Amino acid sequence: MATKTYCWAIVDAMREEMERDETVFLIGEDVGAPEGAFGASRGLQKTFGPSRVRDTPISEEIIVGLGVGAAMTGRRPIVEIMFIDFLGLCLDQIANQAAKTHYIYDGMFKMPLVIRTSSAVEMGIGPHHSQSWEAIVGHIPGLKVVMPSTPRDAKGLLKSAIRDNNPVVFIEHIALHRLKEEIEDEELLIPIGKADVKRQGRDVTVVASGLMVARALAAAKTLAKDGIEVEVVDPRTISPIDYDTIVDSVRKTNRALVVTSSHKQFGFGSEVAAEVQERAFFDLDQPVKRLSPPFTPAPFGKQFDDYLNPNTDAIVAAVHELVA
Repeated sequence: MATKTYCWAIVDAMREEMERDETVFLIGEDVGAPEGAFGASRGLQKTFGPSRVRDTPISEEIIVGLGVGAAMTGRRPIVEIMFIDFLGLCLDQIANQAAKTHYIYDGMFKMPLVIRTSSAVEMGIGPHHSQSWEAIVGHIPGLKVVMPSTPRDAKGLLKSAIRDNNPVVFIEHIALHRLKEEIEDEELLIPIGKADVKRQGRDVTVVASGLMVARALAAAKTLAKDGIEVEVVDPRTISPIDYDTIVDSVRKTNRALVVTSSHKQFGFGSEVAAEVQERAFFDLDQPVKRLSPPFTPAPFGKQFDDYLNPNTDAIVAAVHELVA
């Protein structure tokens, strides 16, 4: 076992897969000589050379287009789009090319493409770098969407994504890059599409994604002092989502709260709430409750963190309402 940050877990996953498979390569803005805008490709160009870790021009559409073409011809590209907000610049390549190629050509082509991108809600960097768009890419058939909340999950899921023959959008939260966790030294592969129960409980199920998982766990510790035992479920994968694990938990606790960094309107949390209502309606003692940021662009400044995101206190208050 070794203690790793979330960021180093990402680096280790890419290094191991590049060592294992020479068809794996990384492209994106500043991934080569600068070693990543957030340090998430440190040492990779020195190890594998500029032919496999290559800086690109500032054109997200071209970057993803290169990845799509390379994947169609037998390579396994990892494409980095610095912020998830910039997916709007390359959405045609993602939604109409990467996601549909296998279907359009009747399986003639595989699409082993990983699009790594970052969400940055809570860092105070304003409306063009602070969105959480997992619901947008999760809405596109043909894509897999992964959103790990811990270093171990990040490493195991990224390695699985690189080996997958389908396009995967891999969402990292920059605020999680500093998070540390012990990770086993041996091979680590976590299956895409399998949720994880981060904490067992009996009174309320809290379904949390990405950055919100740590806050839900902190809230659970506070609530335990009041005799309320919260079960925290981390979907880990946005699409396909493991509803069986979520619904099984709700059937045990009879109450559910969904906490996200993305907006409530037409969002991932709303989809989870609707599915729980359909599958476990008669098991619920209360309607499913949702916590999410307000439906507004993100302002500049870290002082708006508690305004933009559900914090631990808000989660505690929502759980108290559910059990009242």
